[in-house]
Amino acid sequence: MKSDSGSTVSAWMATADVPNFPPLAEDAECDVCIVGAGIAGLTTAYTLARAGKRVIVLDDGPIGGGETGRTTAHLSWALDDYYVEIEKVHGRDGARVAAESHRSAVDRIEAICRDEQIECDFERVDGCWFAAKLEDTTLLDAEAAAARRAGAVAERVVGVPGVPFETPAALRFPNQGQFHPLKYMAGLARAAVRQGARVYCGSHVAEFEKKPRRPQVKTSDKYTVTADAVVFATNSPVNDWVTMHTKQAAYRTYAIAVRIPRGSVPRGLYWDTENPYHYVRLANATGGEALLIVGGEDHKTGQGDDLEVRFGRLLEWTRRHFPMAGDIAFRWSGQVLEPNDYMAFIGRNPGDENVYIATGDSGHGMTHGTIAGMLIPDLILGVESRWEKLYDPARQTLRSAPDFVKENVNVAAQYRDWVTPGEVSSPDDIKAGTGAIMRDGAKKYAVYRDDGGAVHIRSAVCPHLYCIVGWNSVEKTWDCPCHGSRFDAYGRVVNGPAISDLAEPNGGGS
Repeated sequence: MKSDSGSTVSAWMATADVPNFPPLAEDAECDVCIVGAGIAGLTTAYTLARAGKRVIVLDDGPIGGGETGRTTAHLSWALDDYYVEIEKVHGRDGARVAAESHRSAVDRIEAICRDEQIECDFERVDGCWFAAKLEDTTLLDAEAAAARRAGAVAERVVGVPGVPFETPAALRFPNQGQFHPLKYMAGLARAAVRQGARVYCGSHVAEFEKKPRRPQVKTSDKYTVTADAVVFATNSPVNDWVTMHTKQAAYRTYAIAVRIPRGSVPRGLYWDTENPYHYVRLANATGGEALLIVGGEDHKTGQGDDLEVRFGRLLEWTRRHFPMAGDIAFRWSGQVLEPNDYMAFIGRNPGDENVYIATGDSGHGMTHGTIAGMLIPDLILGVESRWEKLYDPARQTLRSAPDFVKENVNVAAQYRDWVTPGEVSSPDDIKAGTGAIMRDGAKKYAVYRDDGGAVHIRSAVCPHLYCIVGWNSVEKTWDCPCHGSRFDAYGRVVNGPAISDLAEPNGGGS
């Protein structure tokens, strides 16, 4: 399957037999209700079901249909926020826990694949971080020393063996991993169900009530799940209005997959020192070819207007480093939540005893999601974990205050969109298959003209914290530049923290 200029398709979506579960069709009760059927939610469900807990999983889409299906699936404890920086903010012990937990996550994925006989192309590979320019070798040396202090193996090498480009220096991290994320999710879902978990897809959680003893979630179909504990594993937590969203920022990242001759590049994980950096891996393809998957070109969600250019730059960088690269076979983008102090937020929601969250993946969603599937069950089961403090969502990290302030100043600046002109003055100005913001007096509208020429109008005001959304021409979505909520072309919510759709024009939302 190839992607065209108006849509994006991940390299995984067409090649996995993902089970289809029906929506919730009645009120239910359980020990633990998990919202989100991505890697964090299903790993948590699998672990708790194995421990004898009655588990219900709700998702408004298919298994792995959110960010898990959009990852490039690097499984690594060579963290892209750098051990040098993690050590400054969290100390040496914090850096050691970070390395230990991500290494344990890769081991856990491997063990689940073995125990549940999941065929998902899991393999161990080396990771190589290479200098984009000569002066970056100083950074590599500092990171090698910090990684070793954290207990991670990092070997300084002159170049990257077997690749068709030269670099002044690199770090080799042995025994990293990779897999096919949707094949893994399909096997993990089936394993969780075998252990007794109940999984419901097509069930959008529209309301959440913090009952003192047993919280409740309610779907848009008006069914209620009552549980002893609720876990929000929704990439961006939809249970919280403000607190967590001031501590992290949403970024879009882009990926392409190009066909190359099989064996022309050694299998491994590769990434450079540029900012934003590029990250590379290989995946299986048919015949005598392999897929080279390259990602990068990050920007804050809703704050980029040159998306086609970014795909072009990715392809140019790829061909410059890998001359054998063919045309783009697949292309897609994903959402990364960057915490203000480099570590994900995994554990009890601040102020709650029986509500848990997993968010802030910081570019390592597969390992952070698996860490959540290990740590949150420990907290629910009363098992002491030395990881709890590092990932505590309620933590306050004074050394990260400058980044906290910078990101929130950026958010505040987006509210100026309330007073700017519209992009068009009439729906007649909008071409088929595209969208634009239109002002009508004091109100702004998100206007989409579908391929058949019909016009669809919604409020342009994000229902989360009332920023003005913008049109994403590549994904055909409306993206919020404040906290990363996203809506499809017709205004239906597809990414939190928003939990409801863009309002109808007369719904009072604008």
